[in-house]
Amino acid sequence: MKDKIIIAIDAMGGENAPKKNIEGISIFLKKNKKINDFFFNIYGDEKLIKDEFNKLNIESSKIKIFNTNSIVSDEETPLTAIKKSKNSSMWKCINSQIEDNSDISLSAGNTGVLFVISKMLLKTIEGVSKPALAGIWPTKKGTSVVLDLGANIECDENNLIDFSEMGAALFKSLFPKENPKVGLLNIGSEEIKGTESIKKAHTSLKDISKYGDFQFDGYVEGNKIFEGNSNIIVTDGFTGNIALKTAEGTAKFLTDSLKESLSENLLSKFSLLFSYFSLKKFKDKLDPRKYNGAIFLGLRGPVVKSHSGTDSVGFYHSIDLCYRIIKGDLMKQIKNNLKHINGK
Repeated sequence: MKDKIIIAIDAMGGENAPKKNIEGISIFLKKNKKINDFFFNIYGDEKLIKDEFNKLNIESSKIKIFNTNSIVSDEETPLTAIKKSKNSSMWKCINSQIEDNSDISLSAGNTGVLFVISKMLLKTIEGVSKPALAGIWPTKKGTSVVLDLGANIECDENNLIDFSEMGAALFKSLFPKENPKVGLLNIGSEEIKGTESIKKAHTSLKDISKYGDFQFDGYVEGNKIFEGNSNIIVTDGFTGNIALKTAEGTAKFLTDSLKESLSENLLSKFSLLFSYFSLKKFKDKLDPRKYNGAIFLGLRGPVVKSHSGTDSVGFYHSIDLCYRIIKGDLMKQIKNNLKHINGK
């Protein structure tokens, strides 16, 4: 674990940038004002960034601003962006890891461009054929890591095995006192069900789990994801992205329906007074801002993607995720876990 955690931030990525990004940094600084083991390298339009800092009366020895000349827009394709993005805040933010100036990079910018630039600059870890996009999801028992969420549409058994080891490493870095339990997302819990890739991965993971990197729980059906019995859910990017969008839509449907029911008439509004604290707990549990930040796993340096449309609170949580990832020594955890695949 490093004495000083250096987080590189693309201040110009996402909606309402750099305002909400700087406000997120401000929240992190206030919540951690007694901690001195972190530092921010901030990339973007220096004048705009300083204006936001001045509005918030932020003067910190934990910040350094690097002026950049261009921004990667949400409309750009990876191909066009790469041709003209070398002076962008996103490129400089990621490249700071190559120059050994930062430990982790954070951006709320264009997801496709971020993934391509990250892969181009940082390269994949030796032995990993495909990086994965991992998310943090709430469950009945706490929190789970779910991957892949869309980086790879098609995956073979070796990819799923890599994802399992990397997902277990991420979970361990975030929750060092808990035991990683890996489950393969499938259409049933019986061993005979699923595609050939899933069945082959199932057989291999039972054997690999003997090294102690994780406990293998077998198959997990879609309706069991949020039970929390398995705290690492592994699947291909096509299925994972559908699961992600379904979960987001279901959460919105539940909160909107509850809000509508409680505002129908005077009686329902009055009953709200007696259930305020329970409803607040329910809302906090499903608040997507608390789980903001998807992690690119399998690269030689960690990159976190914040949701573009999140607010300053959501961006703060993605900064906190970056801090915890490095504090938990994610890269060392991943490399140690991957040594156990195929006897490496």
